[in-house]
Amino acid sequence: MKPNFLLVVLLGLFAGSRSTFAQEIFGYCTTPDESSGTCINLKECGYLYELVQRGSVSDLNRRFLQQSQCGFRNGQVLICCANSRMRNQQPQWGNQGQPSVRPTQPTRPSRRPGISLLPLAPNCGENFVDRVVGGKETGKREFPWMALIEYTKPGNVKGHHCGGSLINNRYVLTAAHCVSAIPSDWQLTGVRLGEWDASTNPDCTTGKNGQRDCNEPYVDCPVVERIPHPQYPGNSRDQLNDIALLRLRDEVQYSDFISPVCLPTLVSQRNNIFLGRKVVVAGWGRTETNFTSNIKLKAELDPVSTETCNQRYASQRRTVTSNQMCAGGEEGVDSCRGDSGGPLLLEDYSNGYSNYYIAGVVSYGPTPCGLKGWPGVYTRVAAYLDWIENNVRS
Repeated sequence: MKPNFLLVVLLGLFAGSRSTFAQEIFGYCTTPDESSGTCINLKECGYLYELVQRGSVSDLNRRFLQQSQCGFRNGQVLICCANSRMRNQQPQWGNQGQPSVRPTQPTRPSRRPGISLLPLAPNCGENFVDRVVGGKETGKREFPWMALIEYTKPGNVKGHHCGGSLINNRYVLTAAHCVSAIPSDWQLTGVRLGEWDASTNPDCTTGKNGQRDCNEPYVDCPVVERIPHPQYPGNSRDQLNDIALLRLRDEVQYSDFISPVCLPTLVSQRNNIFLGRKVVVAGWGRTETNFTSNIKLKAELDPVSTETCNQRYASQRRTVTSNQMCAGGEEGVDSCRGDSGGPLLLEDYSNGYSNYYIAGVVSYGPTPCGLKGWPGVYTRVAAYLDWIENNVRS
């Protein structure tokens, strides 16, 4: 195609169009089919550039291209290019999820090296039938993927001030602010797994028959790599891309007390904020400045629409994006029951199994928390599956 003809095609495609889907956020964006992407020059995005070069563009592809636009730079169109899309793949439209078979070039390694390292149901998110239903305290073996993050402070004083979730035998998922927005004289040094009551070790309860039932002792795991999302902006108002991975020095041995949570990989979960469903936030109530309980707590919350959440937070000059989700807002019940960086959990069903999936990561909320009408804001994990898979290794 001659350059002047290509320019005419581009002008016809993008003239007057303003994308409501692909918003650039520090170079990060989300495609019209809700895949994570990067805002780059159209010519650098192989699969979309090929559509334009064909000369004749269908109405469906024209709409996809228009809604993929994420800006202009030096007079050039910027497009939201999916990070995981191969050059020869066609764009997907609507809530179609990811293809069951991803085309790859045999001479090049997979672009998502970590996908085979992350467990799928029923080998994650185990749902114990003897959990405490409706109670504020969790069962002793409930949510065995939950982690406390250890910080070493001046004087070699150690404390736990954030939470996280084990997602495989080497990685914990948490919030970027727990990694990058901590006091300058603190160092994130470890993760504790298998904890329930922080005041005892091991954790034991006495049954009605007088017999003691004990968990195994908790396990402290040194952290050797901290991976905050590269577009996390630090102590900004909106806390965009507030997600991070922690790589543990040693492989974790799974048990009845330590096992991973499922990631939201089901097609029904990819572009969903789960309105009308119940979600659960859990943790010890620890934040960067205080804690409220030695025993792991939980609270059931209702997801809140992004529009409603933005209406509430507009007075605080905060904006909630499609890569975040909101839940709660009932007086006295909020992610104060959990930890910064801890999980927002969804119970879901696949192939006859009931398992827990991590829908969100605790990011921020009102101060004081638990205010009526003020939901908490969570990083929506499904929006970052590609990033997670690209950053885990064996």
